[in-house]
Amino acid sequence: MDAIEIQGGRPLKGEVTVSGSKNATLPQIAAALLAPGPSIFHNTPDLADVRTMGRLIAHLGAKVSRGAEVGPHTLRVDASELPRPEAPYDLVRTMRAAVLVLGPLVARMGRARVSLPGGCAIGARPIDQHLKGLSALGAQIELSHGYVEAKAKRLRGAKVLFDLPTVTGTENLMMAAALADGRTVLENSAREPEVCALAKVLVRMGARVEGAGTSVVTIEGVRELKPVEVDVIPDRIEAGTLLCAALVTGGDVLVKGALEDDLDAALGKLREAGATITSEPGGLRLKAPARPEAVDFITAPFPGFPTDLQAQLMACLSVARGASRVVETVFENRFMHVQELRRMGAEIIVDGGHTAVVRGVERLSGAGVMATDLRASASLVLAGLRAEGTTVVHRVYHLDRGYEALENKLLGLGARIRRIRAPGP
Repeated sequence: MDAIEIQGGRPLKGEVTVSGSKNATLPQIAAALLAPGPSIFHNTPDLADVRTMGRLIAHLGAKVSRGAEVGPHTLRVDASELPRPEAPYDLVRTMRAAVLVLGPLVARMGRARVSLPGGCAIGARPIDQHLKGLSALGAQIELSHGYVEAKAKRLRGAKVLFDLPTVTGTENLMMAAALADGRTVLENSAREPEVCALAKVLVRMGARVEGAGTSVVTIEGVRELKPVEVDVIPDRIEAGTLLCAALVTGGDVLVKGALEDDLDAALGKLREAGATITSEPGGLRLKAPARPEAVDFITAPFPGFPTDLQAQLMACLSVARGASRVVETVFENRFMHVQELRRMGAEIIVDGGHTAVVRGVERLSGAGVMATDLRASASLVLAGLRAEGTTVVHRVYHLDRGYEALENKLLGLGARIRRIRAPGP
C-alpha cells in the first residue's frame, strides 16, 4: 500500500501550478450525457475519481478517451449512444459524485438506475434533495435493493426549494431541467464556483440557464443540446491547500491558477493568521510568518469558509500562537484527522462533535499517521511538512482521489517528501 514519507522542517519556496478542478470536472463529464456526439474537456486532473467517472460513463455505453489518445489532461466523451442507463454499485461505491449521472440519464433517456453512492467517511450525505427535485420534475422514483430507479417520458419544469444548499443536488437538477419541458426554478441553490462553471458549460451546449452563483437558478428547458469543448477551471481547494502548505512551513510560494474570488473567505482567514497574500500575474503569492497567529473560523456553504479546507487550516493552527476555535457546520464526523494530529503532538480538544479548540504548540514531531478521508489526508501531509523528524502518512489512496501528484508539487517547492510502499500502521 502506498504511503507518503516526509522529512519536515523546511519552509516551502517557489512556484507551483494548480491542476484542474475535480469538483468541476465530474459534473461536466456527466453533462456530456445530455448531448449525442463528442464533448471534449481540457485541463482535467488525472485523479482516481475522474478515472472512476470515466469508467462509469463508458459502462453506460459512451466512448471515453483520455491521455495519449487525445492529449495530456484531456478527456473526450462521445455520448452518441447510451444503451445501458445503469450505474452499478461497483463503480459508484467509492465516489458519491457518481449520482450526478442520474439527472442527465432521466432527462435524455427517460430512465436511470443508479446505485446509492459512497465516498469519504465524513458523515451522512444523503441524496434526498436530488430525488425530491426529480420527483417535482415529474420523474417516478423508486428505491429498491440499494438502487435509485427513476423514469419519465419527459421531465417538466417545476419550482424546487432545496431544504438546504446542496452542490451536487443543484448540479443534478440543473442538468435534468435543461432538457425538461418548460421553466424550472431552483430556490436555495448552492452558489459554489463549480456550480457556475457547470452552468456556463450547459449554456454553451445550448441550455438556457440564469442565476447561477445566486440562490435562485432558473432553467428554461430546450428540446436538445449539442456537444461542447471546454477548459476546466483550476481547483480552488487544491489552491487553498497549497497556500496552507506555505503558511504552515513559514514559506513563500506563488500558487499559479489560484483565483482570489473563489477563495475569498479562506484568504481572509489566512491573512488573519499573519500571511501576506498578493495577486500576481496568473496567481496568488503567500508569504508566511515563522508561526501563524491563532484564528477562529466556521465552515459554511460558499461564499463561506469551505469545509474542504477545514482540516488543512487546522493543521496550520496546530502550530499557531494562541488558541483557535474551529466550528464545522457542513458535515458531521469531519474531525477524524484530529486524533492523528494529536499523535504528532498537536493539542486539540473536540467539544460536542462540531467544535474543536486548537491550542498551538511550538513544534510537532513526526509520526506514523493514517488518512481517513480526502481532506484529512492533506492535513496530515501539511503537518508532516512542519514536524520535526519523519512523518509517514498511510492510506494515501484517499489523497489520490482529489490531488494529482501532490507530493511532486511539494517536492518542487523544496519539501523533502516521497511516495513509498509501506504496510498499514
